[in-house]
Amino acid sequence: MDLLRFITAGSVDDGKSTLIGRLLYDSKNILSDQLAALEKQSRNKENGEIDLALLTDGLRAEREQGITIDVAYKYFATRKRKFIIADAPGHIQYTRNMITGASNANLIVILIDARNGVAEQTRRHSIIASLLKIPHVIVAVNKMDLVNYSQDVFSNITIDYAGIAKTLGLHDVTYIPISALNGDNIVEKSASLSWYEGGTLLEILENVQVENDINLETPRFPVQYVIRPQTDELHDYRGYAGRIISGIYRTGDHVVVSPSGLLSRIKSIETGGKEVEEAQANESVVMQLEDDIDVSRGDMILKSGQMPQTNLEFDALLCWMDGKPLKEGNKYLLQISSRRVRASIREIQYKLDVNTLEKNHEIKQAGLNDIVRVTIKVASAIPYDPYDELKANGGAILIDETSHVTVGACMIQ
Repeated sequence: MDLLRFITAGSVDDGKSTLIGRLLYDSKNILSDQLAALEKQSRNKENGEIDLALLTDGLRAEREQGITIDVAYKYFATRKRKFIIADAPGHIQYTRNMITGASNANLIVILIDARNGVAEQTRRHSIIASLLKIPHVIVAVNKMDLVNYSQDVFSNITIDYAGIAKTLGLHDVTYIPISALNGDNIVEKSASLSWYEGGTLLEILENVQVENDINLETPRFPVQYVIRPQTDELHDYRGYAGRIISGIYRTGDHVVVSPSGLLSRIKSIETGGKEVEEAQANESVVMQLEDDIDVSRGDMILKSGQMPQTNLEFDALLCWMDGKPLKEGNKYLLQISSRRVRASIREIQYKLDVNTLEKNHEIKQAGLNDIVRVTIKVASAIPYDPYDELKANGGAILIDETSHVTVGACMIQ
């Protein structure tokens, strides 16, 4: 059974947490003790109904204010597929949390309040989805019950959003009218939306094709840990553990270790404690090489002839996630996969306007939630691929050297 990771995003009070709660409730993925706790916590509601948003709003501040602050993860499964859901905050000041949740998503559900139409946060989250190369987008027009289930309202919103999708290069976009509060078109088809001919939200999630999202053409294996038991039984054992982020590796393949450039061949591949002839992207493995060469955490095992770029300086689109401004000359730690190096911001080229997509070249610093293009200089060369070509090896983060807080999400150009 395959796995779909998806994230919900939208403006404040668009109903993201309620949508996830409804999805879990109607698909019977809530345990009896969870249901009892929900009923107890919902007693103060005037209409006596269960507050499904409480399923994901886990922090006390979230429950008191009725907002989502942190990204909440929920897991459920149907007969067709397993799911990991990330519920992202809608407030502008928590956009950095949305970026964190979206970084590994196969799909994004962007909620739009039927009464308000496309809002600033809709554009902001759509731009982030485009920058992060999330391959599948569902635009869920929520609260259709508050506009009398009007087909015209839904059609006008889809027309507005289609222009945004075209500008951003979002290709696989599906539109669906829903009411998360009432359960319309979430798990069961809604009689009130009889004019809508598509599937329910759950049907779309179950059937979206994600197999082609995995890159099997460009082998990349960052080493996370070197296994050296040094016991009598395994005296000469040296295994390189990690997760293959793209491509396919087979026993006997000629490989090169980056950045050292040392050559060898794959002696064995182990996964789940058993030797296998080959392994591919998203599998966690232990590799042994035929030659006793120096390989450390942060190095990358690559196939000969399929090398990434290796430079001391490169451009990146950067989502700034810290309250302190980003300035030229600032120094950080940059981490890509398992490799961490010192880095500095050599130049801020421009800031991207999230509403118009215009580029402002007259800036010298970036603030919280700004999206800018920068030139980054690193202390030692790192192997990378452009984010557009290989997302798995083109994404990096900037870390504050003092606080060790992640302050920026980079998409290497």
